[in-house]
Amino acid sequence: MNTTDELLVLRGVSKTYGECGALKSADLTVPRGEWLTVMGPSGSGKTTLLSILGGLFPPTEGEVYFQGDDIAGLGERDLAVYRRRNVGFIFQQHHLIPYLTAVENVMMAQYLHSMPDEREAIQALRGVGLEHRVRYLPAQMSGGEQQRVGIARALVNQPALLLADEPTGSLDRENARVALDMLKELREETPFTVVMVTHDPWVSQWGDRTLLLEDGRIVEERVGGIVGGSA
Repeated sequence: MNTTDELLVLRGVSKTYGECGALKSADLTVPRGEWLTVMGPSGSGKTTLLSILGGLFPPTEGEVYFQGDDIAGLGERDLAVYRRRNVGFIFQQHHLIPYLTAVENVMMAQYLHSMPDEREAIQALRGVGLEHRVRYLPAQMSGGEQQRVGIARALVNQPALLLADEPTGSLDRENARVALDMLKELREETPFTVVMVTHDPWVSQWGDRTLLLEDGRIVEERVGGIVGGSA
């Protein structure tokens, strides 16, 4: 279905909840290695799109291809395997386990994927500048540091696809810039594809392309971010 340069291809993808259409006939191609930003008002379908790409649930209609394989018809167990092998998630609220240290939170992602490896987990934390916080609990770290633990956790298994749902929503500008710059640097070292949902036009400047959603439909596409100028 897709070429070697296309990581994700969506054809006529819709998601309905009862009579409510959260996503409507979406067609989308995401090249391998792209940073795609998805923007739109609340209720426009952003999180639904992200959830379908991440295999959290299947679409009501349409085809979803990942590296040439249609995942739209997979059952719950196979979708879990798809997520574990291919997808990393970053959330707005971090979702760190409060009684685990930074390295243990990262190792939890390894455990769900295959086998915990403390050395690799520490290396992932070093990659986001937190080698001095390895044994700290989440409550002992700032919000920006907690989000960096979340980035390390999402990337420790080297996923092909990173999905970020409002990853800077709880951060101030400076910490948001630090987190986004780190993601950019990590992609240069080990390329991966990013699909990021945000409400903030300033954040979109880090992306290669921006989609605008309204009422469940892709209504506009722009190269780069919404706001001009350097990030």
